[in-house]
Amino acid sequence: MKLKHLIYTLLIIAIGGFVTYRIISNKGKNDESKKFNDKKAPTTVNGIIIKTATFDNNLALSGSIEANEQIEIHSEVSGIVEGIFFTEGTNVTKGQILLKVNDIELKAQLRQAITREDLAAENARRAKLLLQKEAISQEEADVAKADLASAQAQSQLIRAQISKTSVRAPFSGKIGLRNISPGTYITPTVLVAKLVNTSKLKITFSIPEKYASEVKSGSVIDFKVSGSDKTYNAKIYAIEPEVAVATRTLQVRALAENVDGKLFPGTFADIKLPLNIIKDAIVVPSQAIVPIQDGKKVFVANNGQAKEVMVDATTRTDSSILILSGLKPGDTLITSGVMSLKDEAPIKVKVK
Repeated sequence: MKLKHLIYTLLIIAIGGFVTYRIISNKGKNDESKKFNDKKAPTTVNGIIIKTATFDNNLALSGSIEANEQIEIHSEVSGIVEGIFFTEGTNVTKGQILLKVNDIELKAQLRQAITREDLAAENARRAKLLLQKEAISQEEADVAKADLASAQAQSQLIRAQISKTSVRAPFSGKIGLRNISPGTYITPTVLVAKLVNTSKLKITFSIPEKYASEVKSGSVIDFKVSGSDKTYNAKIYAIEPEVAVATRTLQVRALAENVDGKLFPGTFADIKLPLNIIKDAIVVPSQAIVPIQDGKKVFVANNGQAKEVMVDATTRTDSSILILSGLKPGDTLITSGVMSLKDEAPIKVKVK
């Protein structure tokens, strides 16, 4: 019986020793694993040393190209079109007759009015002589004089209507497609054609209100149009005096020379508007910026670790962004792998 108890006691001691050994062994492995994780290999990233530079602050905008002058051609009088003196899609000069409306009736009315004017003039002459001889009253002389003035006004009115039967170009430019033919009965509501002056073009665009004070008349802008790599320039000549409340933008207009005739009204323009030139500016690559809910952040190298830094960023170009605060010259900015980095993560920086 005693032997049995002794055997049980030895088994219990053996099992307890084995369990204790396993616990100690697992704890040692966990400690080693923790030490291994604590000594995890640093992530290799690219970085640059922050330096200051002069920054040409350009604002990228979109605008529309408009003709310098453009109108719809209409006749001021109604009648039959007896002649069209322009070719569609060609240039016309200021004062050139574009079309002629039949004026036979108006000329007949003018002859009638001239006859009345001559008669009134003779009556006024006689009345003046008779007044001098006191053969008529002053009132009768005044009536004759008024009749003459009325007849002259009627003649002038008909002459003005006759002049309107010849529709002339108000300025030089290119005339578009015509909507009438000879023999058409035309009224002032009928569109004849459109006339545009494209030797110069207006570029109209809007800028955010925060840049309103930086735009000045006489400034030169650069712009491009779709389908062409050529860069054109225009000079700002007019600025709207107030900011649009609905959009919080300020409308600006510039004038460009259409020397080669390859710019067309109605097209869009990609505009580069130069603002102030900033000296000692900090400009960083756009890929280094991490957008977050409260703003933007970057990572800098700090004693072998990534350090998270909040920055105040403003104007952006195609490949870089201007930093107003948060970074200083000499900082090592991390430019790769920033989306997966965490604060205080071990890193190895390759400075470019």
